[in-house]
Amino acid sequence: MGHPTIYPTGVTLYDPAKAWSGYTIFPAADLGALLIDMNGEEVQLWKGLQGFPNKLLPEGQVFGSTGLRHPDHSYQDQTDLVQVDWEGNIIWRFSQLEYIADPGQEPRWYARAHHDFQREGNPVGYYVPGQTPMNHRGKTLLLVHEDVRNPKISDQALLDDKLIEVSWEGEILWSWSAHEHFDELGFDDAAKTVLFRDPNLRKLANGPIGDWLHVNSASFVGPNRHFHAGDFRFHPDNIIWDSREANIIAITDRRTGNITWRLGPDYDGSESEGKLGWSIGQHHRTLFRAVCRAKAIYWSSTMAAGRVTANPTPLRRPAVRTQGRIIRVFWK
Repeated sequence: MGHPTIYPTGVTLYDPAKAWSGYTIFPAADLGALLIDMNGEEVQLWKGLQGFPNKLLPEGQVFGSTGLRHPDHSYQDQTDLVQVDWEGNIIWRFSQLEYIADPGQEPRWYARAHHDFQREGNPVGYYVPGQTPMNHRGKTLLLVHEDVRNPKISDQALLDDKLIEVSWEGEILWSWSAHEHFDELGFDDAAKTVLFRDPNLRKLANGPIGDWLHVNSASFVGPNRHFHAGDFRFHPDNIIWDSREANIIAITDRRTGNITWRLGPDYDGSESEGKLGWSIGQHHRTLFRAVCRAKAIYWSSTMAAGRVTANPTPLRRPAVRTQGRIIRVFWK
């Protein structure tokens, strides 16, 4: 079967009658954070500013990172999270999570941030009416990595996902580690057995480490009608996150640290999950807001053909992926 050799670039479709006019920011490989308009024209380029992801703030400011920890010794660890102005001047930086001396590298502080973060004032990192992120003060929620050992999960080293909230001054005010809540994640015995043998090992220079959950998004639940109706699982300060490798979407109680709501890892535990069907490799779940009234949880996913089962080592996505989809789940 032949493959095309010419690919269209730039904006390939734009219908002003159907698309809400605005701007798009994304990390352009080897260039920096690039802001474009609806016609694909460059509005601003922050040269050298990496993004995992980039996010916009008021007054033309933007979030990003100035570097990546050497991949021989880490997996997707950003050196820092920075906030820069329109001209690219750094006006805020967080890096002091862990001081690391990697072989062959200068010892330094690392944020070990990856995939997601939120600034106080806006729970989700995208435009929400009446919820504007603070850009001169405010706390910041970060999703970060931490190397841990937990024999309940595996006898291998684990690359754990951790949530931290830091002040404007860089003080860590709150933290939550996923591996400490293993018993709340709903794994059956067969899944635990496979996970123990191979917690999704990544090869690094100093030995393999298990990327056992691979959490790829984290945001505050934010204002919603369910909390106002008395359902405290959906407290606006709670944090909703998802795990790509474990097929889990969950809400962590900000006050107790407990997981108060969960979808997955099995999608046949209830009639509702059976109707939903299996979801694999989900990304960027969010509590969707309609005029600031939460109605449903949305996320992107791939569909699974058949039940995901615990296969012999190695554990490498044993289900067959078919096609992508955007999923929404309503609840009463």
